[in-house]
Amino acid sequence: MSTVEAPARIVDPVDAVPPVPKLAVLGVQHVLAFYAGAVIVPLVIAQGLGLSPEDTIHLINADLFTCGIASIIQSAGLGRHIGVRLPLLQGVTFTAVSPIIAIGLAYGGGTDGLAQVYGSIIIAGLVTFFGAPYFAKLLRFFPPVVTGTLLTIMGTTLIGVAAGDVVSWGQADEAMMGPGLLYAFGTLAVIVAVQRIFKGFMATISVLIGLVLGTAVAALLGHTDFSGVASAAPIGLTTPFFFGWPAFSLAGAVSMIIVMAITAVETTGDVFATGEVVGKRITPRHISNALRADGLSTALGGVLNSFPYTCFAQNVGLVRLTRVKSRWVVTAAGAIMIVLGLIPKAGAIVAAIPAPVLGGASLAMFANVAVVGIQTLGKADLHDNRNAVIVSTSIGLAMLVTLQPGIADAVPSWLSIIFGSGVTLGAIVAILLNLVFFHLGRKTGPDVALSGGRPVRLDEVNKMTREEFCETFGSLFPVTWPVDRAWEQRPFEDTQALRAAFQSAVLSADEDEKRALVGSYHDIAELLLTDPESAPDDVIALQETGSLAVDRLDDRDRSEIAAVSEAYRARHSMRWVVCLANLADRGQLVEEGWRRVANSSERELVTAIGEVGDIADARFDALVADANPIRSAWIRKFEQLA
Repeated sequence: MSTVEAPARIVDPVDAVPPVPKLAVLGVQHVLAFYAGAVIVPLVIAQGLGLSPEDTIHLINADLFTCGIASIIQSAGLGRHIGVRLPLLQGVTFTAVSPIIAIGLAYGGGTDGLAQVYGSIIIAGLVTFFGAPYFAKLLRFFPPVVTGTLLTIMGTTLIGVAAGDVVSWGQADEAMMGPGLLYAFGTLAVIVAVQRIFKGFMATISVLIGLVLGTAVAALLGHTDFSGVASAAPIGLTTPFFFGWPAFSLAGAVSMIIVMAITAVETTGDVFATGEVVGKRITPRHISNALRADGLSTALGGVLNSFPYTCFAQNVGLVRLTRVKSRWVVTAAGAIMIVLGLIPKAGAIVAAIPAPVLGGASLAMFANVAVVGIQTLGKADLHDNRNAVIVSTSIGLAMLVTLQPGIADAVPSWLSIIFGSGVTLGAIVAILLNLVFFHLGRKTGPDVALSGGRPVRLDEVNKMTREEFCETFGSLFPVTWPVDRAWEQRPFEDTQALRAAFQSAVLSADEDEKRALVGSYHDIAELLLTDPESAPDDVIALQETGSLAVDRLDDRDRSEIAAVSEAYRARHSMRWVVCLANLADRGQLVEEGWRRVANSSERELVTAIGEVGDIADARFDALVADANPIRSAWIRKFEQLA
C-alpha cells in the first residue's frame, strides 16, 4: 500500500523565521540603519530643554528601550488588531521635535516642561489608538498641500535647532566658534561623501558614520568628555514617570494630536510601501492595525519617558535593499534595542557626542525633512490659487513666530504654546484653511479660465453647455473635437482632472484624427522663417510668444531650420510641430529635428502628438494664469529674477 506525502506548507516570506545566526546579523543591520535617527531626537530635545547630562542619558536609554517594544508590537503584533505584522521598525518621529521643545519651554523647560510634554503625548497616543479605525475617513483632510506644507515647516524650523548646536561652543566661548564650525561642517561633509561614494546599506548609515567619525576626532583632540561613561551604571531600567507625574493642557494635547495625524499619513505611506516590497496587498485593516500600534507605542512612550512613534522609512528601504522580507528580523532588531536601552553606558557614549558634531548631522537630517515636504507639495496643484494661499499663509505665519519668538509673550497664556511653535501654528493654519477652502460651504473650485472676460471657477466649468465649454477652451487646439470630447468627461474633480481630460481626448483619437490634428498646426519652420511684415496675424502672435528670438536668426540658422523641415516633410508627410517651451535654444531645435527625421513614421506620430499635448498644456497654464493675474504676476517676477 503506497502512501502519499502531504505537500509541505508554503510559508509566506513575511512570516518565515531565518536561522538564529542570520536573524541576529540581519537584526543588527536594521539597528545600525536606524540608530542615528533614533538617538538624535532625544539628544536634540534634551539640549533644547536644557536637561542635565544624566537626564539626557536616561532619555536616550528610555527611547531605545521603548523603540524596541514599539517595533516588536508593530512587527510581531499584539492580539488580533494591534500591529501590522510587516517588517516595519518603529522610531521617534522627527515631526514631534519642534512641538515638544515648544511645549516644554512654555512650561519652564527642563524636567518641569517634560511633565506637560508627556501628558500631551499620552493623550495623543490614546486618541490615535482609539481613532485608528476611522482614520481612513479623515485622510481627505490631509491632502498633499497640507502634509507637504507641514513637513516643509518642520524641516525649516528644525534647521534652527540644528544651527543652535552648531554654534553652541562659540556662544559659550568665542574662541571655540572656529573649531565648532569645523566639526559641524566636517561631519556634514562626511555624510555627503558617504552618500556620494557608497550605495545600498552604507548609504543608509551615512549619518551614523558621520557621528562616529566626528566624535572620534573630537576625542583624539580632547574636545569631548567621556567621563560620564565611566560613572554610568552598567545596567539600568527606565521606570515609568521617571521625570514626575504627567501634567495636561489643551493646547499641548492639540499640538501632539496634530503631530500624530501627520505621522499617521506617514505611517500609511510606509505600510503601503512595505506591502509593495514584500508583495502583500494592503487593506484598510492593515492601516488600522498599524495606527493602533503607533497609538499604543506613543502612549507607552509617554509613560516610559519617551516620545511619539511612527514607522521609520529608512528601514523600509533596507528591506527593499536586502530583499529579506521576514518580519521576525525586525522583531529581533526590537529585542536588540531593548537590550541597548538597559545599558546606560551606551546612552552615555551617545550623550558625549559634541554639540557641533550633532548639529552637523542634525542639519542633514532635518533639511531632508524639508526636502520631503517640498516633494510632497509637488503632488499638489499649486496652479489652484486656494492651494497656493494655504501654503504661503501657513509657511509665512510659521516663519513669523519662529524668527520672532517674542510674539508668544504678547498673547494670552493659553495661546502661548500655539504661538511659541512655528510647527504648531503652521499646522493649525494649514488644516483650517484646507477646511475653509475645500470642505466648508459651497464647493466653488478654483478660477481656471476666462469666459467673456470674467474668471470662471471649476464648478462653473462643470455646469457649462457644450458650446460654452468649447468657446472657453477652444484656444487650446486649432480644431474643436479634442475640446468637445473633453466636455463629455465632466464633472472635473480638480484642475488636474480638467487638464487630463484634454490629454485623454487627444491620446484616445484614432491615427487619422491624430494626423489631421498635427496637420492643423503651423510647421515650426513657417513660424520661424516667415517675415513678420508679411506673416498672417496668427503666425505673428506665435512668433511674439516664442522663446527662440526670431529676429536674431542668422542665415546659417535659417538654412539649417529649412533643411530639417524639408527632410521632415519628405520623410513623414507631416508638418514639423514643436512646442517652443521645451527648447532652450536654436541649436537644440535643429538637433532634435534631425533626430525626429530619423524616427519611424509610427514613432514620430507619437512624438508629434506629444508636442501637441505640450502646446496644449502651455496654453492651459496660460488660461489659468489669465484667470489668476495677481499670483501669475508674482510668479513671473520670481522667474525673471531667477
